[in-house]
Parts: sequence; structure tokens; C-alpha cells
Amino acid sequence: MVRIQDSQSWHRGSIPLSTTKESLRVLLFCIINVLHTNLNVLHIMNIQLPTIALIYDRYKKASTSKVASVEIRITYNRKQKYISTGIRLLPNQWKKGKVVNREDAIWINQALDKLVANVQHLIYIMVEKGNIDLNNITLKSIEESKPLTFMDFCMERANIRKYGRTKDSQERYDRFLRLFQEWGKIENFNDITDTNIIMYDRYLAKRGLKPYSKWNNYHRFLNSFIMDAVDAEYINRNPYRWLNIEKDKNSKGISKYLSPIEFSRLKTAIMPTAKLEKVRDLFVFQTYTCLSYTDLKDFDPNRIHEIKGMKVYTGNRRKTKGEFVIPLLMPALEILNKYNGKLPVISNVKYNEYLKIVAQAAKIDKPVSSHWARHTGATLLLNNGVPMGIVSKVCGHSSTRITEQIYAKLLNETIVDAIKTSHLHRQED
Repeated sequence: MVRIQDSQSWHRGSIPLSTTKESLRVLLFCIINVLHTNLNVLHIMNIQLPTIALIYDRYKKASTSKVASVEIRITYNRKQKYISTGIRLLPNQWKKGKVVNREDAIWINQALDKLVANVQHLIYIMVEKGNIDLNNITLKSIEESKPLTFMDFCMERANIRKYGRTKDSQERYDRFLRLFQEWGKIENFNDITDTNIIMYDRYLAKRGLKPYSKWNNYHRFLNSFIMDAVDAEYINRNPYRWLNIEKDKNSKGISKYLSPIEFSRLKTAIMPTAKLEKVRDLFVFQTYTCLSYTDLKDFDPNRIHEIKGMKVYTGNRRKTKGEFVIPLLMPALEILNKYNGKLPVISNVKYNEYLKIVAQAAKIDKPVSSHWARHTGATLLLNNGVPMGIVSKVCGHSSTRITEQIYAKLLNETIVDAIKTSHLHRQED
């Protein structure tokens, strides 16, 4: 009921006496419009909806040694429809509509709750169409009508996002989905909350993942799927906009390199098989050229030419389109000649697998991967006095700032040498 008070009591929706007839007319129109839009809801409320219940041992044949079925019973217009859930239990494993006294009781109860929810969803669809027919409620129709979960949505979007990407990129999506599904706390769209994102971050930390790895390999993918869900209007809010998930971008490349001693050991180590020798040679070539795996795979010897008597490889990075200019050092040329200009490139997944074995053969206790070659090469250049701007051009970065953030790892020996040769050190002498 609308109360009309004096003009001093304008609060909590009360309407002042000075309100014009036009304002009242607009208000009345809005009220009628709201009622009109809810007619469908009122109509549904007047319809007798089916009742749903979980029933155990309908025929009363269970015993201490004989199991009986759990079924879904749907009652409508004095008719009943039973649907098997596929769950069979002993009498002491069922109490007050729930599975008990089993190690997997939690999971079975969750599955039964989900199945009941799917039946309810199917009935709501029938109500909207104005035709409730128990004969049309089957396991197949329930499966086909079940609402899309966020996990289903991620699977669909992953298939789209993986299209045209490298095998390694596709595997990263698959790796994210496997761990995300294993965690299992966000299954439906209404599970996408700030609290659950924080729980996910803590779960990743408990698995020993560092901030950069957490973000780059897991949070980044989840954030992209949530943004897709917002765009598709399944949800209207992305928790990542309000959460400060540490990314630690500045340290992402610092620890992923081989020291000069380790790299020298890897170059000269005897490999147990010819295949591993090819993998080692590929890593050495990649180190001396600072090429990413994608650009290594695209290596084209026809793009080699001479500048001032030195062979140089030029091109543009596939990832960023940034131009690179790479003077080919003698060790890189020797590997090219060894394989007649055709590098023994294999899939990045296999390459990374074999590199772990190569590292073991060289007695290097580090999780070496293909990207370590690029980091190692840039670090070696910097520590041998090559200016940051030149290293940036070799790597194909758009600015030296990126090179500084990722590869500016100066070895202790380099720092000491720089100070020793400085004017300040000579003054102290």
C-alpha cells in the first residue's frame, strides 16, 4: 500500500504530498507493468507440480545380505513414475533419504542430489511448454535436459580456444582442466565466488606452486573462462576483478636457466642414445640463438644472410610479431652443418620429456624444458657484456623493459668483475 505523507517525510519509498498527478500516473503504470511481467510466475504457482522423492527398496525385498535399488519417484495427477538411479544398497546403508555407512557415501549422495536436480529441471521445461507428461521423463531425456554446468562450459570453451594452437598450448589447457576438475569446488556457475577463487589459490599453493606458476598455468585459464561466461551472460560478475592474486611477473624467468658451468657440461656430456644427442643438439642451438620453441620449429635456413662477414638469421616472432636479428655463433653453425641445415625438431611435449633425461645424463638436477634454452642464451649474452638493447633485439622483444624483467639475471661473478673494473674500485686501491 502506498502511503501519502507531507513533504517532510520523504523516506523509504513514501511519497510526498507535493507529488504531481503525472508522477502518480507513472508510478501506477510501473506497478501494473511489474504485475503483468509476473503473470507467468503466478500461473505456474497455480499449477499442480509433480512431487519428486528418492525411494529405497520399493518392493521390500532387501535383507542383511541382499541389496535393493534406490529409485526416483515422480508423482503427478495420482500417477507415479519410477526411474532407476543405478544405486543398489543394503538396508543399513540407507537412512532418512541418504546413503550412510559407506566410504563413498558423500559422492553417492552428491550424485543422487544432482540427478534429482536434473529431473526438476526437466519438469520446469515441461511446465514452460505447458505439457507435463510422465512418459517423457526418462534417463535419456533427463540427461539431455540437464542444465549446463560451469565445468561443461569450460570444456566447450577449451575446445574452441585450443583450435589452431600448438600441441604444447593445447596440452596446457588440458592440464588446467584436469587439475581444476580434480579440485572440484567450482562446478556450477553459482560456485564462482570470491571465496572459492581464494580456496583455489590456496589449493594451488599447497601443491607447491609458486605465484608465477599458479597464475600463468592455472589462474590465467580460469580467469579467461570466467570472462567468457560473463560475456555469454551466464554470470554477471568476475571475482578476479576484486581479488589480488599474486602473479610475481618479474621473477618468471630468473630461475629457469643453466649456469655457464652447467651449460658447458650439457654441451659435452655423452648421451646414451642418438635420439637424446639430437635433443641435446637442438637445445644447444636454441640456447645460442635465443629462439622460442615455436620459432625454432619454424626455422628456415633460407633466412640466413651475411652482414659484415657474419651469418645472421632474421625474422619475426610468431607470438608477438617482434623482429629478431640473431648473429649465428660458431657452435650454432656447427649444429646446422651437422644436420645439413635441417634441425631435428620434435613436438614440444616430447622435446620437454627428453630434455629431463638429457639433463640427468649431464648430471644437472634441474627441471630443464625448451624455454630454459632461451633464458640460458639471454643470460649468457648479458653476462658476457652484450648490452641489454642488443639482447632485446636478439630475443625479438618490443622493448628492453621486457628483457630486463625476464632475463636480467646477472651472475655473481659478473657483478664482481664489473665492480673490480669500475673507477670506484680503483680509487679504493
